[in-house]
Parts: sequence; structure tokens; C-alpha cells
Amino acid sequence: MENIDCSKAYTFITNHRDIVLDTSFLNLCFLRAGLPTTEVAIGSNLLIYEWISDLVRLNKSFIVKRNLPRAKALEAASELSAYIHYAVSDRRQSVWIAEREGRSKDSSDLAQDSLIKMLGLAGEHDFHDNLMEINLMPVSISYEYDPNDYLKAREFLLKRRNPDFKKSQRDDLFSMETGLLQPKGRVHYTVGNTLTDELKELPNDLDKTSIARDVCQLIDCQIHSGFKIFPINYIAYDKLHDTDEFACHYNADDVVGFERYIDEQLAKVEDVPDLTADDMAYMQKMMLTMYANPLKNKMSASRYCRK
Repeated sequence: MENIDCSKAYTFITNHRDIVLDTSFLNLCFLRAGLPTTEVAIGSNLLIYEWISDLVRLNKSFIVKRNLPRAKALEAASELSAYIHYAVSDRRQSVWIAEREGRSKDSSDLAQDSLIKMLGLAGEHDFHDNLMEINLMPVSISYEYDPNDYLKAREFLLKRRNPDFKKSQRDDLFSMETGLLQPKGRVHYTVGNTLTDELKELPNDLDKTSIARDVCQLIDCQIHSGFKIFPINYIAYDKLHDTDEFACHYNADDVVGFERYIDEQLAKVEDVPDLTADDMAYMQKMMLTMYANPLKNKMSASRYCRK
């Protein structure tokens, strides 16, 4: 937390693992450190019931409108950008927003340039300086276990069967419930550095698209570098790639426990008709991919990040 200046407000950008607890844990960390909590961006698609809308507003949330026609989407993006600039610059109130719309199902987290373009819409300066004034600060979120892993594997399978498959509101509500109530194991947050210095170093002749691309890479670099890697991440990577490259990071009991965990999670997939052995193997592969990707991305970050 030493990177945070209490006299400033920030736009915290994180990878997205859990619908509810990502920001709950972050704000708990801030409270324990004696720092102000953040306001929270939440997608309108999650406001399934009126009580959810009331609850999130009571907890310093603001709404990100989803699934709008193109013209309305641009208007909503401008309003959202203006609010974030107002909160950070005028009210000195930090905000949290995920690096992309929705959670990364395979845990391969990448920032979206559309988000960066939205953040730079508002302000009284050019796109580059508009981004500078809201103090972008990446934060890495690492959960040892993802209680929704089997639900994500199920979704991958259903999309493989039917590319047009879309989750229902009931699916979203169950994901929220599962994330809230089921164990995550160890939880780790890494607060990065503001992107101010890196933004200052960008060439003056870059257009908006190029700036957004470079900012996404800076965010990815900090988030991927900040991941906490647990034994199960090493096990998943070795199993997925049929290697023992990281065997020094786990033992036989770790492997047995992880294999049991995967089997128990996949056993919860009961509502998919005509499950075959191939379907189960596919879901198992996707679960291994989810747990291997944080390690894969952290290794990549060590090569591509600016030193």
C-alpha cells in the first residue's frame, strides 16, 4: 500500500475474478491500512433484482450500462467517463473498474482498449492528458481457488456445442452466490504503480488507438507481473503441457489434492445432457488452462515488460 498517496484519488484497474468479492477484498485491504475505500463500477446486467440494485448503491457502486445499441452505447460511455473523471478529479474519490467487460473465463487476463478509450473520453484536455488526470493504477488479484471454475468449464462446453449459447440471469445470480459462499483458499492482492510516468514517456505523435494499445500493455504488464503463483498453478501448467518443469514447487500430496479437487468440481456439472467422456476430458482441460494461465502470463510478463 506504500504506493498510494492519501492526498490523491485513483482509478484502480484490476483483473476480474469474482463478481462481488474482487472489490470487497480490495476495500477490506484499504480499510485495514487506514485508506479510503473505492467506489465500484458494476455492470447493469447483474442488477437482476431490485434488492441487488439497492444493495450495490448503498455500497458506493455506480452502474455501467451493458448491451446497448451502438448510439446509446457511445452516450453511456461518455457519461461513465465523465462520472469517473468527476469522482477522481473533483471529489478526490477513488474508483474501481475491471480491465475488461466481464470476467476472463480462462483466467488469461488482458486489458481491453475499449475500456481505455472510454476513460479518455471525458476531461478538458486531449486523450493522453485525460488519462493522466485520473491516476490509473493496476492491481493484481490472485485467488488460490476459483469456486466458479466448474461453472466456467461448463460454459466452455456449452459454447463448444452451441456457439450461440448465452448465460441466463439465473446463471449470473448463481455465479454471484457461488463466489460469495464457497472457499477460495489463499487470496493475494498486489497494488502496482500509477501509469503517470509511463504515460509521460509516450511519444507526442501517437493517435488515440496507439495510446490505448500501449496503455493496455502497461496494465497487462503490471497485473501479470503481480500475480501470486500457488502450487496448484504450477501443477496445472505441468499437467497441461505434460512436463515436470515446475515440480520443485509442489509435492506428491499437492498433486493428489489438486486432482481430487478437479474431480469433485467437475462432478457438480449435473445439468448438461448426454455428457460423454470426451466432454469431461474437455472440461478438465479447460480447468487446467484456467489455473495454468496466471503462471503462463507471469512468465510472459517477465520477457515483454519494459524494464
